[in-house]
Amino acid sequence: MERHLDQELADLSALLAQMGGRAEEMVRKAMAALRTRNALLASELRADDLEVDRLELAIEERCLTLLALRQPIATDLRLVTAALHVATDLERVGDHAINVGRTVTELTRLPNTVSMPPELDRLAGAATGMLQRALDAFTARDSSSARSVCADDDEADALEDETLRILQERMISEPASVPMCVQLLLVARNLERIADLATNVAEEAIFVAQARVIKHHHEDPV
Repeated sequence: MERHLDQELADLSALLAQMGGRAEEMVRKAMAALRTRNALLASELRADDLEVDRLELAIEERCLTLLALRQPIATDLRLVTAALHVATDLERVGDHAINVGRTVTELTRLPNTVSMPPELDRLAGAATGMLQRALDAFTARDSSSARSVCADDDEADALEDETLRILQERMISEPASVPMCVQLLLVARNLERIADLATNVAEEAIFVAQARVIKHHHEDPV
């Protein structure tokens, strides 16, 4: 039974890695479509999202079967319960990538009067980098790397704030730029949420590796 459980957990981890890779690719594709105003590329995200949704359901089914039939304990139990949470977070990453894709479609209907602020591009890099590192940390049970992802969330928040400031100033000085700036503000918000979800994944990695709950600042002294 032990060998069967080990194989089933390995299969679960492989599914989760597949879902994570697809979610990462969706974010990169969405940003590539934004940089080039490529609505056709953005439209590909719909099929990617369907695959992410399918993987989420498959992971949920595997987790529930493991809980019901194998009754895992200790680290194995933490892995199964964390996988449920991570799958939900990754599905939401896909939803935010879809939102960016919708923004690309809207932008193609507007005159290209505003260049993308460098801070927004840096936010995209920060969010995708955090997601990749969080998933790697989860796979490797690397709590140190996971904590570094959590620490980087403040940088993502600061980049969103700076992007907001720049675009607001642009809208005040150039009222004609308002429609495009509003769309870029929506992109910034979605990227910041992806960074938050990457932080969630990192927190689950710490939970699996160390049996410690750090979300909601649980480790902070009262």
